Amino acid sequence: MGDRGTLLCAPNISEGRDPVAIEALTEVLRAAAVRVLDVRSDPDHHRTVFTYASDPASVLAATCLLAAAALDRIDLRNHSGGHPRIGAVDVVPFVRVHGVSEDAAQDVARAFGAWAGERGLPVYYYEASATRRERVDLPSIRRGEFEGLAEKMADPAWRPDEGPASPHPRWGAVVTGVRAPLVRFNVNLASDDVDAARQIAGRIRTSGGGHAALRAIGVALESRGVAQVSMNLIRHEETSIASAYRAVEHEAGSLGIEIADTELPGDLPAAALVNAVRELLHVRELAPGQLMELAALPDDPES
Repeated sequence: MGDRGTLLCAPNISEGRDPVAIEALTEVLRAAAVRVLDVRSDPDHHRTVFTYASDPASVLAATCLLAAAALDRIDLRNHSGGHPRIGAVDVVPFVRVHGVSEDAAQDVARAFGAWAGERGLPVYYYEASATRRERVDLPSIRRGEFEGLAEKMADPAWRPDEGPASPHPRWGAVVTGVRAPLVRFNVNLASDDVDAARQIAGRIRTSGGGHAALRAIGVALESRGVAQVSMNLIRHEETSIASAYRAVEHEAGSLGIEIADTELPGDLPAAALVNAVRELLHVRELAPGQLMELAALPDDPES
């Protein structure tokens, strides 16, 4: 963890409805030696994504503080939402931004996993940190959710990588690891038909024979009275924001449903946004260097 570059962390915490709790968790990060980039809560998903960055050691320290504060406040036995989850601190991804080696990032993920395991949380490593092939993809680990976790963990194939061999009664389990940058992209339908959203998601996602590197689920946004196709673009170079949007638009149109609006929650690579503008607006030439705030960033991340 001696690297001086920038590591990003974007924990998904299973609390999206209590503004007091969310503000308290945000204050934990503001007091830490990290730059808070974004805090995005969704009451229907009942989760908040905190995004922050700094050097690896500072990110690890802040993540442990945030997780401890979240565990103090959350009891999954009283939790329900539209998004799948297995833990109070559900998933903690670490993403290399620049100047951080793969080994240093993995050291942070393992150190956080060890910390969580010592506090009685079963821990699964995923993506680039996965210890088994079936644990690479997050949906595979989440399958069955918190309510089915005890039965799942009774199978020796799902013995956790760290911590106890049974779920914590209040907190469930946690997934962590180093992953590549991804794009979270939600398309909200001008309809409350959640079955239609699920049908659309099933048609466009990779597992349903749809687009490459695309995960999708259909959820109800009860607070807005609409249904949502919630997506993760795992490799935006293979399936872009524009391609995903057009796929949802086409499938929704076949059902007689229009698009209400879209969301890009959390962190995303600048190239993905540039490509979306290029594709959707048919811009002949556009490069990330044209984004003046990015172009003006210092070369030394510590300056």
